[in-house]
Amino acid sequence: MVVRVLADTTTPASPVGGEPLPRRDAERIAGVLKALADPNRLRLISLIQSTEGGEACVCELTEPLGLSQPTISHHLRILTEAGLVERDKRGVWAYFRIVPETLNAVADLLTPPKRRGRRRS
Repeated sequence: MVVRVLADTTTPASPVGGEPLPRRDAERIAGVLKALADPNRLRLISLIQSTEGGEACVCELTEPLGLSQPTISHHLRILTEAGLVERDKRGVWAYFRIVPETLNAVADLLTPPKRRGRRRS
């Protein structure tokens, strides 16, 4: 999770914060951004976020994306490892929900400090 990943040291520098970004922070931030940098993963986040109750079963995500269940599971594993979604196993199905703190942390890292106060919640 970006919040956990970035919380293991002092507050990470932001690439737009006006200070040079330390290599360690850049590597950790890049890992989360890499997980987001796939169109199917962005669509998965959007689909999960837009479902009633804010969670979705893998079985509900295959048809909208037109991908096989193993491919969807692969993308969800990457999003889970990055801390962008959480997984809850119920019987044979896994349900996923967004981790808002992680998305907020990514947004804060990419928002120039002068604009953070103006950003909508």
